[in-house]
Amino acid sequence: MSAARPQLKLGAFLYPTGHHVAAWRHPEAQADAGSNIAHYIELAQLAEAAKFDLIFMADGVGTRGTDIEALSRTAVRYVAQFEPITLLSALAAVTKHIGFVATASTSYNEPYHIARKFASLDHISGGRAGWNLVTSSSEHEAHNFGRDEHYAHAERYERAEEFADVVRGLWDTWEDDAFLRDKESGIYFDPDKQHILNHKGKFFKVRGPLNVARAPQGQPVLVQAGSSEPGKELAARTAEVVFTAHQTIEDARGFYKDLKNRLAKYGRGPEELKVMPGIFPVVGRTQAEAEAKFQEIQDLIHPVVGLSMLNGMTGGVDLSKYPLDGPIPDLPDTNASKSRQKLLLDLARRENLTIRELYLRIAGARGHWQVVGTPSRIADEMEHWFTTGAADGFNVMPPHLPVGLRDFVELVLPELRRRGLFRTEYQGRTLRENLSLSTPRHPARVQAAAE
Repeated sequence: MSAARPQLKLGAFLYPTGHHVAAWRHPEAQADAGSNIAHYIELAQLAEAAKFDLIFMADGVGTRGTDIEALSRTAVRYVAQFEPITLLSALAAVTKHIGFVATASTSYNEPYHIARKFASLDHISGGRAGWNLVTSSSEHEAHNFGRDEHYAHAERYERAEEFADVVRGLWDTWEDDAFLRDKESGIYFDPDKQHILNHKGKFFKVRGPLNVARAPQGQPVLVQAGSSEPGKELAARTAEVVFTAHQTIEDARGFYKDLKNRLAKYGRGPEELKVMPGIFPVVGRTQAEAEAKFQEIQDLIHPVVGLSMLNGMTGGVDLSKYPLDGPIPDLPDTNASKSRQKLLLDLARRENLTIRELYLRIAGARGHWQVVGTPSRIADEMEHWFTTGAADGFNVMPPHLPVGLRDFVELVLPELRRRGLFRTEYQGRTLRENLSLSTPRHPARVQAAAE
């Protein structure tokens, strides 16, 4: 009997109104999405019925930008939306299978808080939680946490390395069967199965123990999104899923190979890390219909919003001083997202784009892979990336919501299933099981087995 064909993994990346910078203005978009729990329940149940592996929530602890006119015209700069762990805890109560990945910054949190919140989410959801570790890229977040400027890029990744170690150590406070809760004997937990962390490092001093029992998954799934050199090294050492942005399949293959090759020095195999690039799909039953859909939403972009978005993503330089229909100038190195600045500058140089052309080009996907076409064309492209070493799956970024997600579910997923590339039923109970990731054994069990 031939082996089953490998299947790709899919995340539903849910920005409140959708990923396009003008999504909230679309006639079919839910304009108040960021504060509308019914909207998120609809999306979560739609994604679960479609058998997505997970829902992914980006987050920032501050609005991005100080241009009040641009901010007043956009819904994608963290202006008004739920805190993600709170939201996902609510969604866990109305779903049974789909995983939940929330973003939380290592720059503006403490490890104990993060360990406690995500362990709690894993219990609440029955083993479906994941933490997307970010270092924050926005200067504006620093101003909400007593700082005049953001941590330097190198320092925040050094801090993130230690932060991740502390969180994982706290998650190992208790062995799986530590809590006896034996009413007859009066013993609530076995003292020998509690492990105090006593961490003392450069950035953190954390004794423990964590006051949450060991998570149903052993540990929540650890996700990472940085693609800079320090980001890739952190991912190779700690991450189990990586969300990334690429414009071309050649770049995606290079990143995929580079990241997978780094795993061996940390004693890890390539199957222990899933690489899931973002894809921004605009789906039509014909190519002409897809292009018309895309143009409709592109026409809703206000120039002030497009330029403000580009300013933020290229490092905070004020591009309004330059001609909109002229080339992107040489820019100084940024302390924000170095990988995203490089991706956008490389795109502009490669295709000789003007400032206006570049912001129109990235208004939907913000540097992620954009495909406008029929279900078969989009499935062709996804299959090609998946089968030629560019991706283990994709983080699907609907243009506007809820219709953009529904289009993908109703039009693209049947084509992927026809090719045997995506599941028809969930294979497991936990997020780890559905992502084909192993459950980490407690260090005490590993040590005992070795003795």
